[in-house]
Order: sequence, then structure tokens, then C-alpha cells
Amino acid sequence: MTDTTTPLIPTLDDIEQARVTIAGVARVTPMETSQFLAEVLGSPVHLKCENLQRTGAYKVRGAYNRLSTLTPEQRAAGVVAASAGNHAQGVALAARELGIPATIFTPVGVALPKLQATRHYGAEVVLRGHSVEEALSAAKDFAARTGAVFIPPFDHPAVIAGQGTLGLEILDQVPDADTVVVPIGGGGVIAGIALAVKGVAERLGRTIRVIGVQAENAAAYPSSLEAGEPVTVSTRPTIADGIAVARPGDLNFPIIRDLVDEIVTVSDDDVARSLLVLLERAKLVVEPAGAVGVAAIMSGAVRDTGRTVVLLSGGNIDPLMMERVITRGLVAASRYIGIRIMLPDRPGQLARVSQVISDAGANVVEVLHTRHGQGLVINEVALDLSIEARGPEHAQDVIHRLREVGFQPELLEH
Repeated sequence: MTDTTTPLIPTLDDIEQARVTIAGVARVTPMETSQFLAEVLGSPVHLKCENLQRTGAYKVRGAYNRLSTLTPEQRAAGVVAASAGNHAQGVALAARELGIPATIFTPVGVALPKLQATRHYGAEVVLRGHSVEEALSAAKDFAARTGAVFIPPFDHPAVIAGQGTLGLEILDQVPDADTVVVPIGGGGVIAGIALAVKGVAERLGRTIRVIGVQAENAAAYPSSLEAGEPVTVSTRPTIADGIAVARPGDLNFPIIRDLVDEIVTVSDDDVARSLLVLLERAKLVVEPAGAVGVAAIMSGAVRDTGRTVVLLSGGNIDPLMMERVITRGLVAASRYIGIRIMLPDRPGQLARVSQVISDAGANVVEVLHTRHGQGLVINEVALDLSIEARGPEHAQDVIHRLREVGFQPELLEH
């Protein structure tokens, strides 16, 4: 079944009560500092590591708080949710802790680690459809048919209040924070954090800015804010699939409209670069959706407004996806480049190219040498090289040296 009561915007008291409710389940996650990001932004930067939360994301906060409000009859009927990732695991763990039967509908193509984790927490997982929308429809049908309580991922007061406990923790750990940067999908976590930090700031007689970050390929909030109401946008594929939501939540929208100071967007290349920085500089594994705040700082979308806290909202990334994202990050940072050189088909040409690259201090990781292909003339070969470089300047130096000795390298898209 679904809620038929009129939704109410949570208060700061609701969020403080939620913190008491979830205290035995959700961890108080670490707050790290980043000297690298501080140098980029111009002010101290702190990272709220919710990627180290139980289930690997903040979602367990809202899920447990919502499930805790169920009556004995509702608990006996069980709960149902639809998700391809973090919400599924949050609901599954919360249901297990409270002894409530849980059924989770996921798309057929859900990542294996997320599927296994959700089952490990004790939920019954049903694979249905090829998109979250199809799984969502199936979950709502299940609720209507069985009486199970449907648990939405972001559009519910108790869910928002649970996520808002993050805002209280942030100010406990960084009391003098000036700005908080938060990923936005449907808007549950940023709505809760904004209510919390703005409420505490008002009590203290100070101001705190809240900035939301969306993936540019799935940015429903800018259009909705312009229209004055939630609107559905056409999303495009993005590596930040955890925040790829086509329509803002009805309850989340007015909170974000009234309390969030700015919303910016980032590209997939921005996100890939940020994941690489988090791995190399902070030694943190973060999923793409969880890293958009860092991407916003690195891309310049977030300006210096003082001491800044960035929420790393989750760390559930499939190893195969991580491999692809790291490669994309290396490409975006010009540390992995592809070039094509047309060569006369005679002995020694490949050795000459290799020597120039070696002398430049770069490393060849892959070679394709072919006489076959469109555009090739007789006695000509195409040489495609994948090269490791140390950054944009080094990559340009390699290309410059090749041109100096008479080759004409052409950059390839990876």
C-alpha cells in the first residue's frame, strides 16, 4: 500500500528525533580534509565520508527512520521498494534490523555486487523490467496487491528527516562550515541537509550556504525551478546513474526551492576526474553519483565561499564500472591518450616512433599496426597507439616531439 496522508515538511525537531531513532543502526561517518581540493577552491575543504556508511551509502538513514514509523500491522504486511542500487540496500538492511519482511524490485541489468548485497541483507529480490521505472511500477503493483508498504527513495517526510541527520553530523564535525555541497537526484538528502543546517544556523544567528550538484545529463532541478514546479526531463546516459532522476520529488522540490542557494551541473568527464583524484589523493573509493560535489569544485562550478564540506554520498561502484571510469578519468586528465600515425610501409618505422615516445618519457600500453582500413593507400600503414602520459603538458610534449621528426600524429577519441 502507499501513503494517502498529506505529506508534511519535516522540522528541525523531526530531524533531531530521527538522529535518536537511527543511532543504533547508522554510523557517524568520518570527516576528512583535502589539501588538494583546498588549493583548488581557495578555502578549507572537508569530505563527509558517507561512502563508508553501512550499505555503502546514506540511504539507510532515511529507510530506517521511515520503517521505524510503521505500525505493527504495517510491519507484519512487509515493505516493498524499487531500486537499482543504494535505496535497495538501505531498505533491506533497515527491514532486517527491524524484523520486517522486505521485497525489492530491481531492473534485470542490476549490477551483480548490488544484487548480492541486497539479498545478503535478507530482502527478497525480484528482477523486473529493464529500467528503474519498470521496476517501480512493478513494486507499486505489488504493494496494491499484497498490502505491503511502499517505501519511496526520497519523497517522504520520514525519509527526508532521516537523511537530514547528515546535516546535524556535518555541523557537529565542522561547526564553522560556511558551505555544504550535496549531490542531487530526487532531492531527499539535500532537502534533509538543508533543513538541518539552515535550522541550526538560524538558531545560532549565522548563515550557511547549501549548494546542490546534478549530472548535466540528468538535471531535472534547473528546469523545474525555472518552471516553478516539478517537471519531467529527458535524461541521457550518465556514469552518475545513482542521481539520474527525471523528476524532482513533490515534497523535496519546495524545500530545495526555498532553502538551497545554488544548483550547478557537472559533466561525466568532470566526475571521472574527481573519482581519480579521490582514489589517488584521498584513498577513498566513491561511486560516480557520490563524487559530483568534488567534480563541481574541480571544474570551477562551485566558487570559494569559505570553509566547505562536500558530501561523498556513496561508495557502491561495480569493479568493472570502476575500471571504465578510471580509464575515462585518465583520458580526461590527458594521462592516457590515443594517437594515430600514418606511416610508409617499410621496416623500422614502428621502432622510430617507439624511440621518440620513449625519449619523451612516455609509455606505450597498446599498439595496433594495420595495412587494412579505409583511407589507406598502397604501401601505407596506420599505427594506433595508446600512451600513458603525466598530464596535458607531457602529452603535448610527446606529440610535439613526434611532429619535430616528421610524423603527423592525430589524437583519437577513447
